[in-house]
Amino acid sequence: MAKSLFAVINTRGPNWDDSRPMEEQVDWRGHADFMNGLAADGFVLLGGPFTGTRDVLLIVRAADKEEVEARLAPDCWVVKGLLRNLRIEPWELRLGSLDP
Repeated sequence: MAKSLFAVINTRGPNWDDSRPMEEQVDWRGHADFMNGLAADGFVLLGGPFTGTRDVLLIVRAADKEEVEARLAPDCWVVKGLLRNLRIEPWELRLGSLDP
């Protein structure tokens, strides 16, 4: 099955500690390593927080929405309630390029 692009919006979950920066949240290293692994696999193409919000945008490549959900679910921040999914939508790149 051909892979498509998806836009994923995650937000901080109930266990996020607003008194601490992102890099000082519980299990930061585990989350960072997990996300870096997804990027190295070519699943996550782009990602980062929206400045001044509680939300994060990911652009991923997957066969379908179910694959997106399955690949993101084991993230320790999702498991521990630091992040939760708001939205997963098919996304069409119309301007620019994801090529280096």
